[in-house]
Amino acid sequence: MQFSIQREALLKPLQQVVGVVERRQTLPVLANLLVKVADGQLSLTGTDLEVEMIATTAADKLADGEVTIPARKFFDIVRALPDGAGIELKLNGDRVALNAGRSRFTLTTLPASEFPTIDSIELVENVSLPEEALRDLMERTAFAMANQDVRYYLNGMLLDLQEHSLRCVATDGHRLAMKETSLATSVKARRQIIIPRKGVNELIGLLEPGEGEVELEFGRNHLRVRRGGVTFTSKLIDGRFPDYEAVIPLGADKTAVLDREVLRGALQRAAILSNEKYRGVKLELSPGKLRIVAHNPEQEEAVEEVEADTHVSDLAVGFNVGYLLDALSALRGEQARLSLRDAQSSCLVQEHDGEQARHVIMPLRL
Repeated sequence: MQFSIQREALLKPLQQVVGVVERRQTLPVLANLLVKVADGQLSLTGTDLEVEMIATTAADKLADGEVTIPARKFFDIVRALPDGAGIELKLNGDRVALNAGRSRFTLTTLPASEFPTIDSIELVENVSLPEEALRDLMERTAFAMANQDVRYYLNGMLLDLQEHSLRCVATDGHRLAMKETSLATSVKARRQIIIPRKGVNELIGLLEPGEGEVELEFGRNHLRVRRGGVTFTSKLIDGRFPDYEAVIPLGADKTAVLDREVLRGALQRAAILSNEKYRGVKLELSPGKLRIVAHNPEQEEAVEEVEADTHVSDLAVGFNVGYLLDALSALRGEQARLSLRDAQSSCLVQEHDGEQARHVIMPLRL
């Protein structure tokens, strides 16, 4: 096996796949990348047995073959080479020789036969949508995923594929984030799958803004995403996601519309004097304004008043200020709408002029 390629042409696909490789591995071969030359193309594969990323690119002076190379060392060498450097890589026995100008490197290898790969998935549905739309869906909901929760099905993101739309939903039990986008073509049946946290993070890092399309292949145990020269595959979490639609407060008729940035600033200032453990702030609604009050065990107090388009009077509810700030950061419009039902209800946070993104925050007792 051998190939030659410009540094810049190799660096991008390397960056895409090396993030999948864990620094601490149970199997030595999982610290390596599978480097393969076949059908006139160079492909690089990284996996941790949960997530797999394959990037392909064009190269010159190709000789077919495959081998695995230490991922971090290979990436660090290529990254450290000067711009415009020409790289030649050749397999000699159980070593790989990498030459670039006056630089010479020899790396150990492991046989490609030891490298675990996901060959085919049992396809049940596939859809195409703009890459930027999928990235936006995931970026604006991922923050609400649980992290190492015993309810393992919360440590990921739900993709809810409906007849004409795709929803991304994440919750950690204290707050919920949901966003949806419409699909150009309808699907046969509703599908719900849960992507693990690492798969979500890798996919967000892979997707780029632009005009491109991505193809989503829904399997029984895997999700595969194809974009350009990259194929991403993730195992799915085998569990039942909660009925998230039941969490969205119905009849939340007590609303307040506020300038999103003004509200964020007021919450950030009030948060300085909130209880460090619970981070609670009280929202007090009265006609034309929202009052934000924070206390801490040192008997310190912060009070902020913000103009609000509301007719609600004498309603006070406590919330985690960090959750409120996360929800506001995930919105895009200039104005945010807070909707409540009563003093014990959760808060629905939305853009004032948009229904597609919804954030639900459970109340705190203060």
